[in-house]
Amino acid sequence: VQLQASGGGLVQAGGSLRLSCAGSGITFAAQRVGWHRQAPGKQRELVVQIGPSASSVDSDNGRFTVSRDNSKNTVDLQMCSLRPEDSGVYYCAVLLWGRSSWSHWGQGTLVTVSS
Repeated sequence: VQLQASGGGLVQAGGSLRLSCAGSGITFAAQRVGWHRQAPGKQRELVVQIGPSASSVDSDNGRFTVSRDNSKNTVDLQMCSLRPEDSGVYYCAVLLWGRSSWSHWGQGTLVTVSS
């Protein structure tokens, strides 16, 4: 099982970015997938997650939207109205059924929001 996050970059405050998590060896349609962020000097935190029965989920008053494309086996994170505090390395991971912790962490993608 491998997860690969991509789409990060440098963006100005107020801008948008779309991240993508591609999975191999696993079918996202049947999994709970989460996007996590680790800011410099801070612990990794969950940003938003999507369950197997959902097609999209909003969080943070709609600034973040996670959606799945089952045909591509990807889970995307659309981020809008970005703020400098949104900066960090973004990772995707899955919460397998019956487990209590996230697993199969992919290589993250760096998001930098400049003020």
